[in-house]
Amino acid sequence: MTCAPLPRCLCVAVFGCLTSLGVCAHSASDAYLTLTLQKPGQSVQSAKTVVHGQWDIALRDLDFVLGLDDNGDGHIVWGELRRHQPQISEYAYRYIHASAAGKDCKIKPMRQMVDYHADGAYAALFFDVECDGAPKGFTIDYQLFFAIDPSHRGILVMHSGDNLATSVLSPENSKIDLDL
Repeated sequence: MTCAPLPRCLCVAVFGCLTSLGVCAHSASDAYLTLTLQKPGQSVQSAKTVVHGQWDIALRDLDFVLGLDDNGDGHIVWGELRRHQPQISEYAYRYIHASAAGKDCKIKPMRQMVDYHADGAYAALFFDVECDGAPKGFTIDYQLFFAIDPSHRGILVMHSGDNLATSVLSPENSKIDLDL
């Protein structure tokens, strides 16, 4: 007995449906941290070293921990994001620390905006890192989302004069020493 063309088509369709069920795409949890050393002479306080930062954190990740989507419609609009800015700052800055020459540096939040990457919208947190004196380097300790998502990665780019340094921050590589 031979199979008619209809059952083969049906078999292909059923196979296609079954295999497509397991192909739900999910972007990895990531954040982008860009640091830029302020050029000498630009500082208001010459006794400090200042590094400007932009930290882009995926809204989908922040929504997971903070519940940004107030009306539950699956879309985070500017009004919702604006209402949650203090929570976002409080949460994010809890998970990043800087130090130089054995002393803590001060992280000063400046403003929040929205930035877009290929995989969606991100909260863009702008801040300054102020370290006393003129250290030759400083250390960033990054812990965002590691306790709840060990697959989270922080993509770091550091601009210091003509030098550029990059690193991927993970639970195993969460602390990095950077030259200034």
